[in-house]
Amino acid sequence: MSWTPAELDAIGGAEELRIASRRPDGRLRPAATVWVVRVGDDLLVRSAYGRGNGWFRRAEAAGEGRVAAGGVERDVRFDDADPADHEAVDAAYRAKYAGQPPQHVAPVVSPESWTATFRLVPIG
Repeated sequence: MSWTPAELDAIGGAEELRIASRRPDGRLRPAATVWVVRVGDDLLVRSAYGRGNGWFRRAEAAGEGRVAAGGVERDVRFDDADPADHEAVDAAYRAKYAGQPPQHVAPVVSPESWTATFRLVPIG
């Protein structure tokens, strides 16, 4: 399954995304608010402070959950981003969040955050 052009535009253009991982019983955990970027036909999120961030650890363990942004809500799989894409993801974060204070952007474009990057893949 893939994103529709309208979903890519809506989610990719949203300032923030709500991301919730699934519990082992299938229920959704409380959502966290994160920044999201679009690179080509992919939507990506990063943990600003690396793999230790709670929402990231839970999402990694669950492997799937739900995202909501720009009026779109979808069930997704959390796939590791391709390491070859990290520079493009950095550029997307820098461009999209250029109006944010530099100290807020720096953690999401650091090498530490590269290993904590998910590609959101729609399911269902």
